[in-house]
Amino acid sequence: MLKIIQRTTLGTILLLLMPLSVWLSGWAWQPGESGQLLRILFWITETVTSPWGILTSVILSAWVLWCLRFRLKPAILLIIIMNGAILAGQYTKSFIKEQVQEPRPYVVWLEHHRGIDETQFYQLKRQERSEMVSALLANDTQLPQWLKNHWAFETGFAFPSGHTMFAASWALLVIGLLWPRRHFITIGVLFVWATLVMGSRLVLGMHWPRDLVMATLISWLLVTLATWLAQRFCGPLSVPPQEQQEIAQRDDGL
Repeated sequence: MLKIIQRTTLGTILLLLMPLSVWLSGWAWQPGESGQLLRILFWITETVTSPWGILTSVILSAWVLWCLRFRLKPAILLIIIMNGAILAGQYTKSFIKEQVQEPRPYVVWLEHHRGIDETQFYQLKRQERSEMVSALLANDTQLPQWLKNHWAFETGFAFPSGHTMFAASWALLVIGLLWPRRHFITIGVLFVWATLVMGSRLVLGMHWPRDLVMATLISWLLVTLATWLAQRFCGPLSVPPQEQQEIAQRDDGL
């Protein structure tokens, strides 16, 4: 258990570097002109947005199973544990959002520049909020249409970030499960992806840095437990003897 905590804690610290740096710098989001980088970040955030997040989970589940090479029964159990952690994070996020009811950055911007009342806005039903956002931005030529659509699609509360919780949980699952088998490239790719997802939530006006920080900390708690369950009931996470030679050959080829 201690080694699992050490791995997931290291991963959490790495994921927290970006949002904490942004938070401490005093950076404040403002909508800017459309750019290719912003559009790329939107595509990255879409890998987590429904329904594409389901496909992302399927792909990542399959990849982790391939890396671990578990037999059928423990593999099925591992799928349940991993995706159970992801779903638990999303339900936890939804519960906290309803309790805290923090407005999104773009909603605060609409209040200052379009004259909406933030409290009244969130008292509306989700469909009514979406229609209001679309109507308010219909004649805005500075914002790209895809960003207007994204805002109109996501009109819920901000704290904590569900997208961050999804991406951070997968990154931490990978470091928790695959570090003993030295799948460092997979770990690196997932951490870059998770950090880009987190950054996209900031620059798209969807979240404040504190939303990302809390989501990452909740992910750490859930994934640490999930990784321990996987080790306890699915099989050892350390490298079996038959894979030692394969890893040695892979390292020699680098």
